[in-house]
Amino acid sequence: MKIVLEPIGIIRTPFKKAKDAPRQAAEALMYTAVAEIFPPYREALEGLDSFPWVVLIYFLHRTGGRGDLKGVFSTRSPHRPNPLGVAVVELLEVKEDSIRFRGVDMLDGTPLLDIKPYYPTLV
Repeated sequence: MKIVLEPIGIIRTPFKKAKDAPRQAAEALMYTAVAEIFPPYREALEGLDSFPWVVLIYFLHRTGGRGDLKGVFSTRSPHRPNPLGVAVVELLEVKEDSIRFRGVDMLDGTPLLDIKPYYPTLV
């Protein structure tokens, strides 16, 4: 089976190197970033501004290899069979072509795969 994912946008952050980025988005509420949404997906932002928090799903494009997979499912390591990042972030602003959010652990240029509204009752 082959799975192909198309990024819906790109995340712009102040972090160029992994060593400079926070380890978890929940620990990084002092940082803000912008997700630039590609033209075919901009209409999908409609209604998103009614949610104070959203879930971002993104591709960890600079993990540098898989590393040791033993026990990886019990960690938050970026070195995984499928290096996907998931973060619950505070939504600060929705524009026609971007969103601004707080809670940044992504590197600049990270491909954004999806945005979902966050419902605390689903946890």
